[in-house]
Amino acid sequence: MNEKLRSDARVNRDRILEVARDMLTTDPEVSMNSIAKMAGVGPGTLYRHFSSREALVLGVYKNEIDAQVQLAPALLAKHRPLMAFRLWCDRLAKLGRVKHAIAASLHATLSDKDSQDAYLPMLDAVQKLMLACEASGEILPGNNAADILVLLSCLWRIPPTDDGEAQANRVLTLTFRAMGAEQ
Repeated sequence: MNEKLRSDARVNRDRILEVARDMLTTDPEVSMNSIAKMAGVGPGTLYRHFSSREALVLGVYKNEIDAQVQLAPALLAKHRPLMAFRLWCDRLAKLGRVKHAIAASLHATLSDKDSQDAYLPMLDAVQKLMLACEASGEILPGNNAADILVLLSCLWRIPPTDDGEAQANRVLTLTFRAMGAEQ
């Protein structure tokens, strides 16, 4: 029975994070009670998982980073390396919209350890994507994954508007050209 409770708790946590991501992206000031209600849980359940608004914002951020990191091998299994890398970057730009919406709360909450815990797996994902692209001859060898991740991080600063989306596409095109990709 404990396993079922853990499974139920995991489902509740995942649902809270999904709803919080969507609601915070739309309205960064949305109440915790509104998030709980939309997630179909009571406030007590929400606060058991996330003791404060800051903890919830950090949970959303970490969940999105984890999903982004896990996406790299999944895309490489389904697409040619360059297409996988581009799709990964497109998803990264969408993650930027979430981060843009919660930026003030996130920056107040994010510790150096949290930043490092997010950075290293993201760097590893970029490295895997780049190595696959190099091996297939789709980008030139010798690009530095840390440098590319710095370039890609600018996607998180682009406002989530139609003009911002167009700018993100241009930035990605320039980044891939800098790596030697023919797009």
